[in-house]
Amino acid sequence: MRILGIESSCDETAAAIVEDGDTLLSNVVRTQIDIHKVYGGVVPEVAARSHIEVVNAVIDQALTDARLTWKDIDGIAVTYAPGLLGSLLIGTLSARTIALQKNIPLYPIHHVEAHVYANFITKQAEHLSLSLPKEQPKFPMLALIVSGGHSQLVLFKDHGDYTLLGQTQDDAVGEAFDKVAKILGLPYPGGPSIAEAATKGDPRAYQLPKAKLQGAYDFSFSGLKTAVLRAVQREVGVDTSFPSFELSARLNDVQRANFAASFQHTAIETLVDKAEKAFHDYSPASVVIAGGVAANQELRTQLQERLPLPIEYAPMQLCTDNGAMIATLGCFYAERMRPISPLSLEVQPSLSMTHTAWHTS
Repeated sequence: MRILGIESSCDETAAAIVEDGDTLLSNVVRTQIDIHKVYGGVVPEVAARSHIEVVNAVIDQALTDARLTWKDIDGIAVTYAPGLLGSLLIGTLSARTIALQKNIPLYPIHHVEAHVYANFITKQAEHLSLSLPKEQPKFPMLALIVSGGHSQLVLFKDHGDYTLLGQTQDDAVGEAFDKVAKILGLPYPGGPSIAEAATKGDPRAYQLPKAKLQGAYDFSFSGLKTAVLRAVQREVGVDTSFPSFELSARLNDVQRANFAASFQHTAIETLVDKAEKAFHDYSPASVVIAGGVAANQELRTQLQERLPLPIEYAPMQLCTDNGAMIATLGCFYAERMRPISPLSLEVQPSLSMTHTAWHTS
């Protein structure tokens, strides 16, 4: 079974083809980072227009790279939730149109759930050269999903059978990385820029707090972000009324690196604390991390040090938004569920993982 996956939930236009839920045949991603870097974050209207400009070419390239035609495609999987409304519309309209024209089954995919399925890709076509896991995760599986918009701990008993253990109560960890990067004067996106700066800093230079929450597996990063802001203000000798966007000019390179390292260490430790507790409480057979922040080396290092089982990681290219994760989850959908009518598919910009097609069909 070959599934074409289409992803356009935010600022990447992506398409990929996956065979039988484990073999990657092509993976095409057009990122908009350089476009949005000027604004210090994603501008929804700009993102939607950029998707329009490249979506057809990206889909065509995915077919070309896989050396396939439409007759070889058994289904189309597309992100319909969650994400930016305009961006989601471009991807779903493209998928719906193709499904109608070519009479190909269509499957609606939840973006956050799909991130987990990047870890299920263990094989690839000869022209690809990703460092893939050797085997697929085993159930029950604990998934730490961390990105710019989501921070969640999810326990999977099987495909489509999962429980949301905890989630962020305010900022997602990736969002906190972006906001702290702005304070420190580091470029967008904040995750990679803070990680790079942190390599030159001391993670113990500044003592930063970790939130205490009633939910055993819930996260909070808003207070940590504010703590960094206040610490920077104290360090440069200004009061709380001083504009945050002017702080970075008063930091030297050593201070900036130390703040980056201290923030990253505390944010990652917060994630690992909860993941470790969930691991001991539920004894899963495997643990995976998913989402853009899953590419963070500090997260991978801390998890491996604190969990008593080996963890195989998806390659960096499949941690950020991509069509491969959409197509892979689409393979498992196609095996277990009926396709949706292209005429009835509607985008859901804020849909929870607990209300996906698995739970409503």
